[in-house]
Amino acid sequence: MNEPDEKQPSRYQSVFRDGMFAGRVAVVTGGGTGIGRCVAHELAALGATVVLWGRREEPLRRTVAEIGEDGGTASYVTGDIRAGEAVDEAVDTVIERHGHVDLLVNNAGGQFSALAVDISANGFDAVVRNNLLGGFLVARACFVRSMAERGGAIVNITADYARGIPLMCHSSAARAGMANLTRTLAVEWATAGVRVNAVAPGFVASSGYDTYVGQPFHDRLGQLPRLTLAQRHGTESEVSAAVVFLLSDAAAFITGQEMLIAGGADLVNGLLETPHHDRMRPFSGFHRSLAPTVLSAHAAGDGTQPPPADSPSMRRFG
Repeated sequence: MNEPDEKQPSRYQSVFRDGMFAGRVAVVTGGGTGIGRCVAHELAALGATVVLWGRREEPLRRTVAEIGEDGGTASYVTGDIRAGEAVDEAVDTVIERHGHVDLLVNNAGGQFSALAVDISANGFDAVVRNNLLGGFLVARACFVRSMAERGGAIVNITADYARGIPLMCHSSAARAGMANLTRTLAVEWATAGVRVNAVAPGFVASSGYDTYVGQPFHDRLGQLPRLTLAQRHGTESEVSAAVVFLLSDAAAFITGQEMLIAGGADLVNGLLETPHHDRMRPFSGFHRSLAPTVLSAHAAGDGTQPPPADSPSMRRFG
């Protein structure tokens, strides 16, 4: 491992072993921005051939170029994950290029914030199709066309929905559905050697925050850290590390599970106040991380810059 620059590392500072995904093909939906972009970078840094999937070519091209500049291998496909034929065509393209799919990260999704009474039937349906149907169609296509014969690993990105998500009832319902789908597919596809798990991010400072400008959720972004035991926003790298672990051989005995990455938010219940502190320092190994513009300079700086290379959180294992 080369020593990173003191000011800014020149490559992804993963805690996992170099080359651990060498020879494997990984598909990352929604891989051009936010958490998906971070996951794509880490997988590529660890030797995977990464295929990004999205609807807008500009962010996909940009991220592919970044990965190439960092010495990784990546390409992209486009297509609407909510349309069965488009999904099949995109997976066929991946198979034609690379011969198989070993790893899938079902990250694509999105929602808007509004009270339930203000969400139309079309609005509700659009979010459910984006966050649930799309993930099912992509997973099914990858399984039928490759994983049924070769085995593989799938990680679905859900959310911290267990106590409901006010202002996002459509997404809360869809993410809970994806978690249940994760468990069902884990059972059905076990004999094919396919593991299916999920990662549930909590309040993570990614570009996704910028999509809520002008919406009710935007006004509450500054209050989110106090709703966690960590008293801060999470980083994209902290989510990516969980995804990479579940895709790795180290998780060979884990399937049908959901890992919550939320800074202990599920334990905040008002019985004991957690005063502000900075003792749960963030991990941010993504050298190209972009802070969401909607956070103040202070909030965006809390956990978005990589820690020193010699800090405990930067030590590698695997």
